[in-house]
Amino acid sequence: MLQGKTAIITGSTSGIGLGIAEAFARSGANIVLNGFGDAMQIEKIRADLAARTNARVVYSPADMSKPKAIEQMVRQTTDAFGAVDIMVNNAGIQHVAPIEEFPEEKWEAILAINLSSAFHATKLVLPNMRRKGWGRLINVASAHALVASPYKAGYVAAKHGVLGLTKVTALETAEDGITCNAICPGYVRTPLVEQQIDDQARAHGIPRDKVISDVLLQRQPNKRFVEVAELAALALFLCSDNGASVTGAALPMDGGWTAQ
Repeated sequence: MLQGKTAIITGSTSGIGLGIAEAFARSGANIVLNGFGDAMQIEKIRADLAARTNARVVYSPADMSKPKAIEQMVRQTTDAFGAVDIMVNNAGIQHVAPIEEFPEEKWEAILAINLSSAFHATKLVLPNMRRKGWGRLINVASAHALVASPYKAGYVAAKHGVLGLTKVTALETAEDGITCNAICPGYVRTPLVEQQIDDQARAHGIPRDKVISDVLLQRQPNKRFVEVAELAALALFLCSDNGASVTGAALPMDGGWTAQ
């Protein structure tokens, strides 16, 4: 389905981003991975993905808080594959604290990585997408792009901003064969979340299943995690011909959280 297309997926050395990268690679796309981590481990992830899918896979170490690094990542992709056809803005960080205690440096970092990076990447890839008359922009937002939670001022503000950017991009590209959408997951079963479950179970002295049901999934009516494969399948649909009329949308995958 994506033969000959090239996709950048930021924050893709684990979790949601890696799941989307694998789905795209299995559909024939060239893949640019991005994220922080141990260099040897990242090379193993890159090589394993290429071997499993028979796709061309490269890695960019771009720091998504730095516009020049994002520009270099896009240039690297263009040099390697000729163009960026699909841009998935997935990189993100989190910090939890009351507003009056929220560190200013954390606020700035969250906005830079969760919101501004999507703007810079979008700005850089749009001209070529317009020339080709085809492009797909997918912003991995959150249920927190639609609703708020206490103590997450930076994250909620950034994700609401991502949704606004999504809508503006969709309107500006509506006649150009380009779509831009926001996927808004609830809690997703990733290695990071699994670690949070273990940490909270130890900290509060309660079983893992209680952490899951009474803490993490308290707001998700279906009481189960979103699976990475489900998000990857939605992203793949948005890149398909059948997704061509879906643009400017906030697409919740949250077990009913934002229906309340």
